[in-house]
Amino acid sequence: MSERIEAVELRAALVRLRRGSGLPVVFGGLVQDGGLPLRIAELHGAVTPALRGLTVSPGNGLGGKCLALARPCAVTDYPVARHITHEYDLPVSAEGLRSVIAVPVVVRRQVRGVLYGALRDALPLGERVFDAAVAAARDVEQALVVRDEVRRLVEPAQAPGPSWEEVRHAYGELRAMAPRVGDPELRARLLAVCGRLESAAGAPPPVAGVALTPRETDVLAAVASGATNAAAAQRLGLRPETVKGYLRSAMRKLGAHTRLEAVVAARRAGALP
Repeated sequence: MSERIEAVELRAALVRLRRGSGLPVVFGGLVQDGGLPLRIAELHGAVTPALRGLTVSPGNGLGGKCLALARPCAVTDYPVARHITHEYDLPVSAEGLRSVIAVPVVVRRQVRGVLYGALRDALPLGERVFDAAVAAARDVEQALVVRDEVRRLVEPAQAPGPSWEEVRHAYGELRAMAPRVGDPELRARLLAVCGRLESAAGAPPPVAGVALTPRETDVLAAVASGATNAAAAQRLGLRPETVKGYLRSAMRKLGAHTRLEAVVAARRAGALP
């Protein structure tokens, strides 16, 4: 995913946060690939430009505390809050914010961004606000995971002498990830990327009469990447017995007697890259 698409995902998550929480002001930013600090890039409901472009360092202010601890943080009255530092009081006061929540976007144990929501009154933020903020952060996390996997797959393919085994391994992980993505639009886009990877890897056209279900394809993709049944089950969010059932069904359709034969047959049939 490009930085432009990341911005779209962040913007959409903030819109959902504002709608789901009822907060009048929401804003946030992502940590760029070069690392910290975080930069506030998106605002909704703001009446001044005071917060736009603000850089937030770990440990500084509410957002910096959220970055440092990698967990949600909130204050009921920002200007007089005792448990945060006050480097950003001027822009926060210029916007008139009092009660503020900050929720981290965490991918593989690294904080990749922070989403904020705020009131202009010193009032407690309830459970509804907390749940909406966490849900919005999870949406951004899913988008970043997908972007990372696509980048990991594309970069080797663009280098001289691409390793198609690495491409196939990444394809299997993307296929496993797709069913667990809650956003239908993001899931459809991820599956479309899988389709392009099949073409890029030179997958042959589908063989008539071989029609694997999406779940059978997911299981075979995991097996092709070297995953055991237990590992495939963990990736796909299934029980190992369920994975075995899908694998047996796929083997029957492909006329295969072993896991390896099933993967080879699926590739020949155009069901796997």
